[in-house]
Amino acid sequence: MKNLKKILKQYFNVAVSVDNVVFGFDADGLKVLLIFRGSEPFTGSWALPGDLISPEMDLEYSAEKILKQLTGLDQVYMEQIQTFGSVDRHPFGRVFTIAYFALIKVENYHPQAASWAKDVAWFKVTEIPKLPFDHREILEYARRLLKNRIRTQPLVFELLPKYFTLTALQFIHESILEEEFDVRNFRKKILSSGIIEETGKLQKNVTHRPAMLYRYNASKAKQLGFEGGILQ
Repeated sequence: MKNLKKILKQYFNVAVSVDNVVFGFDADGLKVLLIFRGSEPFTGSWALPGDLISPEMDLEYSAEKILKQLTGLDQVYMEQIQTFGSVDRHPFGRVFTIAYFALIKVENYHPQAASWAKDVAWFKVTEIPKLPFDHREILEYARRLLKNRIRTQPLVFELLPKYFTLTALQFIHESILEEEFDVRNFRKKILSSGIIEETGKLQKNVTHRPAMLYRYNASKAKQLGFEGGILQ
């Protein structure tokens, strides 16, 4: 028994962490939330909000808890997407990280740096600074996942405000998919889908001619049997 414990001990000498990829969207395009690390390793670098989890912490809510501890964001739905476990991904030893994924409406949240995070900010996905660990790999994996899902699920409405213009709807698709669409064809396809509707409201406080505001009609989408993305 003693020999068995000695043999098994090396297998239990491994740490687990969570890393959160939180996407948001505003007038500048698709963004991701990063923290400025104030502790080792990689002090003074921007990184995904994440941390080691203690042996007492349940994995099911670890992502939400750590996100709140570092950024103040609360009640954010997090979905587990992948595990990353390269042998040398962490300089302090063997660490497996569980990556989580979230889409939020930027205007509904106001992140504030907390705990050992010295700052928190939104970065355009096309202007990401050098990231520590394998956070670049994790971010790119999450971006590919978002690209795939946007074609099969109505995820864009998790990023847009309640009322939006057709221009904003097209812009968010182009930002995520990294491709341009013909305005006329895009609007024809969107409007014919039947899952968005006019609100009767117009934009306010704009320097150009106010555009019509639309909203996503989830009940109508369900009624129509719509489960996929509007560009599939």
